[in-house]
Amino acid sequence: MEKLQQNADSLRNKNRLRWACRRGMLELDVLFAPFVEEAYDDLDEQQQDVFRRLLTCDDPDLFAWFMGHQPCEDEELRGMVEFILSRVKV
Repeated sequence: MEKLQQNADSLRNKNRLRWACRRGMLELDVLFAPFVEEAYDDLDEQQQDVFRRLLTCDDPDLFAWFMGHQPCEDEELRGMVEFILSRVKV
């Protein structure tokens, strides 16, 4: 029973992540959505926290970081941006 509850909680959390990945820019959608489906579950807890924090950033900042227009000042977020770019092929 406890295992079922954990799975349900995980699914609800994943659904929230999917929703948070829907951005105002298609360029970000095509990066985030596949990453959540294909790689998020393989991240350790700290990396998942960093990814969730990344999703709270503003779209213009995210766009600039992912397109290489400007570097992210936050080392953890910069590392996650690089990791996502290495995992998602568009």
